[in-house]
Amino acid sequence: MKVLIAGGGIGGLAAALGIARHGHRAVVLERNGAFSELGAGIQLGPNAFHALDHLGVGAEVRRQAVHIDELRFMDGTTGERVASMPLTGAYRARFGNPYAVVHRGDLYKALLDGCRARPGIELATNSQVTWYEQEPDSVTAITDTGRRFTGEVLVGADGIRSAVRGRVVGDGAPRVSGHTIYRAVIPMDRVPDELRWNTVTLWAGPKWHFVHYPIAGGKFLNLAVTRDDGAREVVAGTPAAREHVLSEFPELGETARQLLELGTDWRRWVLCDRDPVGRWTDGRVALLGDAAHPMLQYAAQGACMALEDAVVLGQLLAEAGGDVPQRLEKYGAERYERTARTQHVARAMGEQLYHPAGDAAAARNAMLSSFTAEKLYEKVAWLHGARVGESGGHR
Repeated sequence: MKVLIAGGGIGGLAAALGIARHGHRAVVLERNGAFSELGAGIQLGPNAFHALDHLGVGAEVRRQAVHIDELRFMDGTTGERVASMPLTGAYRARFGNPYAVVHRGDLYKALLDGCRARPGIELATNSQVTWYEQEPDSVTAITDTGRRFTGEVLVGADGIRSAVRGRVVGDGAPRVSGHTIYRAVIPMDRVPDELRWNTVTLWAGPKWHFVHYPIAGGKFLNLAVTRDDGAREVVAGTPAAREHVLSEFPELGETARQLLELGTDWRRWVLCDRDPVGRWTDGRVALLGDAAHPMLQYAAQGACMALEDAVVLGQLLAEAGGDVPQRLEKYGAERYERTARTQHVARAMGEQLYHPAGDAAAARNAMLSSFTAEKLYEKVAWLHGARVGESGGHR
């Protein structure tokens, strides 16, 4: 069977690997002139590594990743250490894999190299899918230049503004969250020794938060600072002056401020997501990753969910014949509840954990500081503990 995949990002390449490992051919249709990935740091929970292992690239991603010792939650104004979740012995034993951070380009390269190593995967550039047509036993993807690619399945992995989703769901533009994020990456040798923590650290403040962690084998520090500023205009990766970034976060405590001031070459995004939808399929067409369930970054699970999607989709298409539409519907049904819950949790984390002020922030600190490590593991078990690819689904 030939499976067409619209979009050559993390989700699209993962889908190609998931499909090809079961003997089908995959054609990845990428809109740009080259297969490449922009961005900086990305967090990968144990559930992502289970998926990556199933796709055959887990060992390479582990080799490139920084295996984090702790998730640390700080009060960004007082500097108080509110809570921490250890990620070493007991955590790894419970969930079967590390929690790690990696440069987005390193994750992408591992997936791309995996695709290039498989003869059943074709990679096509300058092929932006804008439309599709279906026959009873085939589907044709049509690009912006009029090229036509025909196969038995079309997977829409073309991101939050997916053209394929536009036809499957028809729900218009994404929801603008009103949150602006500024990102920068700096060499680790510019960071004082006492602040080179092998942690993902989050500083929470009134209507803002600041996250930082090492990437690229510890050679760089990834900085991401977000303000709930009510932004309504979509912005993606535009430069932001250092003075502007610093002026947006005057309430930062001393240590967090010291780290923020190290940032240079800042870029700005206005975050978007969508409401969950229960319909991901249209006959021989299915959605995957951000095209199916775009979410805010606050649960650090967007890429993880796309990797899981790829494994489940590949499994369900493994023995497909004339029942392709039914198998795609089963894929959507199997993935919907988990991804919808993650979308809702990501929104709630911004509102209830990261951005409260005053009494609400004090109550949050009291709640989080009361949790033992074991209690924190219980809270994240549904998310970090999922093992796609085992027994045909989530374990």
